[in-house]
Amino acid sequence: MLISIKYGNSSPVFKKFSLLLQNIATMPSTQLCSTVTFANGYYNNYKELVNKVTGHIFSFISRFRYHIVIILGVLIVGVFDENSFRRRMECYYQIEDLNTEIAKYEKQYQHDMERLKELKTNPDAMAKIARERYFMKADDEDIFVLSDDEQPSKGKNLYETTE
Repeated sequence: MLISIKYGNSSPVFKKFSLLLQNIATMPSTQLCSTVTFANGYYNNYKELVNKVTGHIFSFISRFRYHIVIILGVLIVGVFDENSFRRRMECYYQIEDLNTEIAKYEKQYQHDMERLKELKTNPDAMAKIARERYFMKADDEDIFVLSDDEQPSKGKNLYETTE
């Protein structure tokens, strides 16, 4: 196989690439299969390539070792650790939700305690609740329920029936 390339005013990269093509064209097929080609040259075996790559990796690590340690430390503390910033924010929002729930139940407790106190002190309050909520009546009374099918208000207890 004959490759003829005219250089003329071409760039050095083009010249290097054309020389590489000529070398590949003249190589035997067994050597061509084991060759790894890169822009800056070619390597006849993989050991040279592995040694060069690992050398670059080790030189990069040795040059930036403090930066790498700082970045890994921040990642471990900030993201992966059990006490990470992410976990702290999740716990903070969970605590806020639980505090609002506690406030809601305390308010409901105070309301129920007032009603219980009223039921204990006023005997007519028990009859009023029995008539309004549970449709109980005295022997000489008739009950007429007028409803416009509206949803119960928030102040009413959900466990009591109004029908």
